[in-house]
Amino acid sequence: MRPILSFALLVATAAQAAPRFPQPERVLTQVEGMRSVPAPGAETAVPPPPARPEPKPEVPRAPASRPEPVAPTEAPAVEPALAPMEDTSPASEVVEMPGHAREVAAPVTPDDAPLVASTDEAPRTTDARQQELVNGAPLYNPNVSLHIVQKKRFADESKHELALYPAVIQVNGKYTNHAGTALHYSYHLQENFAVQVTGQYNWHTNESDFNLELIDKVREQAQAASSLLLVWGAQAGVEVTPLYGKFAFLDDKLAQFSLVLSGGAGVGSTRHLIRPEVSNEVDGRRYTVPARFGDTGTKFLGSVGGGFRLQFGESYALRLEVRDLIYTARVDKVDGCNLSDFEALEAARTSGQDFGSLQLSSSCKYQKFDGVDPKTKKNYREDIILGRDLVAEPSSDVLNNISFYAGFSFLF
Repeated sequence: MRPILSFALLVATAAQAAPRFPQPERVLTQVEGMRSVPAPGAETAVPPPPARPEPKPEVPRAPASRPEPVAPTEAPAVEPALAPMEDTSPASEVVEMPGHAREVAAPVTPDDAPLVASTDEAPRTTDARQQELVNGAPLYNPNVSLHIVQKKRFADESKHELALYPAVIQVNGKYTNHAGTALHYSYHLQENFAVQVTGQYNWHTNESDFNLELIDKVREQAQAASSLLLVWGAQAGVEVTPLYGKFAFLDDKLAQFSLVLSGGAGVGSTRHLIRPEVSNEVDGRRYTVPARFGDTGTKFLGSVGGGFRLQFGESYALRLEVRDLIYTARVDKVDGCNLSDFEALEAARTSGQDFGSLQLSSSCKYQKFDGVDPKTKKNYREDIILGRDLVAEPSSDVLNNISFYAGFSFLF
């Protein structure tokens, strides 16, 4: 019985240490050596020592990325014939198939490494025309010309700007209508701040159609202070540019726009309607007498406004603005004559007295209420009563003349 146990122990030991695919000759040699051991007899109870297995020859291993398996320190709990054997077959060669990327271990990137955009992305278009540069921006979409915000191409600091507004139109004419021309000069102390001087002349000033209809039909009109007309004005002030931007037009052209806010103060000359346009019939002949206006003196003038400036190139710009001209209105004199002057003139007209002999105020221009117009045969003495009605009840008001300014400027 002991030889059988020794044989089983020897086979298990050889199977644990032997390669997975042992050579047949080596196994047979070991078995034959086992059989040559004599069976134990009655004279001894100690079996002969088992034959020591030959050392395992070193088998060259194929390089592999995985670590070698470590043999267990304890014998497995399975049958010796079914014990797992070490796989000594050469590692299979990796073959790259077309269309399949070879798996490569990702490199380790430090946490503080800068982010780099991937260059493996294919361009969104292969059309050479769509990849052309327009103003420094690549066009993958031909309908898009701007991709980034850039600094202003032309600085305004230390530049002079001369602006002309050929059309200045009043937009809130309830009792008055104004249309004129303005000239504007600016010196840009900083990029967003400038000092300015503005002059304006209204070549059309008249009362509104609504007010003229009241005069013609019911012999009534608005108070003198509410219908005062501005003839010209001069102001000095400042202009600020809180924001600016740019836009593209005609696919490859750029224009810069600025939001401008302005404010100023100065003086303005005013007048009031004494008599609207009438028809005068003398000796069976009809004449058209133009409207008669009386000077009401200079008034304090202020303004606030805002608008846009569109700059094309370095020297030319288009300006569109809305300004509110604010001026005080108090009518107590017409052509320099006050109420007492008009009463004296009216008394002299009735008696046929010469106006030059009257004791009038030094500012009264009585010549405008004397004589006969040679073209229309209109007697100006008839306007004395109309002037007296304007100053009989002095009125005061603050008028807002909101106008639209459209013009162009030159920067140098």
